[in-house]
Amino acid sequence: MAKSVATDVRIARDDAGQGGKMIVFALAIGATRQVCQLETSFGTRNQAFAYLQRNRTAFEQRARELFARGEVTDGIIHLTMI
Repeated sequence: MAKSVATDVRIARDDAGQGGKMIVFALAIGATRQVCQLETSFGTRNQAFAYLQRNRTAFEQRARELFARGEVTDGIIHLTMI
């Protein structure tokens, strides 16, 4: 059986930061989907998205760890660049 992978990814400008991009994606944890935000310092959407794709496994693992520890703020798991 193939493992289900969340493919919902939205990239938005991080207005609070200094020109960075905030990538928002959904991660399947059990039967639910958990919203995750990845804060990057890249200047373009393509750079931010390529970074997420290259490191997606590491970010998903980190998000699952944070979820298990209950480190969810306003229903969102916040991640930063590695």
